[in-house]
Amino acid sequence: MSEKKIKNIFVNGPIAPDFIADSIARHSSKTAIGGHSIFMGQVRKDEINGKFVAAITYTAYEELALEKMHQIREEIFEKYPLNCMHIYHSLGTVKTGEICLFVFTSSAHRKPAIAACSEVVGRLKVELPIWGKEIFEDETHQWKENS
Repeated sequence: MSEKKIKNIFVNGPIAPDFIADSIARHSSKTAIGGHSIFMGQVRKDEINGKFVAAITYTAYEELALEKMHQIREEIFEKYPLNCMHIYHSLGTVKTGEICLFVFTSSAHRKPAIAACSEVVGRLKVELPIWGKEIFEDETHQWKENS
């Protein structure tokens, strides 16, 4: 049994809408697929203690996160009859309204794709060493200068 290569899930900065659209379009030639499920996490403009979030800076213990994501990926493929699964998570600064997480699962039928996508999102939020630190609107001068 050959070992599968650990896939890099990390993207520097926000995940571009064009990247997401291209990912979807590339699957049109895969005619054994009948159902896709997509989750996109977007940075919200939350109000915390009277201040509004302008962005989130994501950091990770990358090596451990990639190893754990590989394990989760293998377990999900064993549990569900998927054709493919794609996962991307931002590192660095992502402004409100921008996409920071993109999970895309595909299978012959909709139910496995939906269930797998939901489980992947739930598990990576709990099990991966990825952290987000809010940057508030009154702090934006600091991160604009560093961007």
